[in-house]
Amino acid sequence: MAVIKTIDLVGVSTEGWQDAASKALDEAAKTLRGIQGFDVLEQSAVVEGTEISEFHTHVRIRFRIERS
Repeated sequence: MAVIKTIDLVGVSTEGWQDAASKALDEAAKTLRGIQGFDVLEQSAVVEGTEISEFHTHVRIRFRIERS
């Protein structure tokens, strides 16, 4: 029987929301095995003047717990 655990991360990018999501996934993959997928929970941005300076993507990453 499988158990799935989730963690929430916020990826940050100067390129766009998709890049921010990819950065969150890349960081999670450094320490987690068995990543099954993720859901995008929220997208936001930091504005400086009239320009977007950072894109933030809040993701919930799902991964399978491995038991020995």
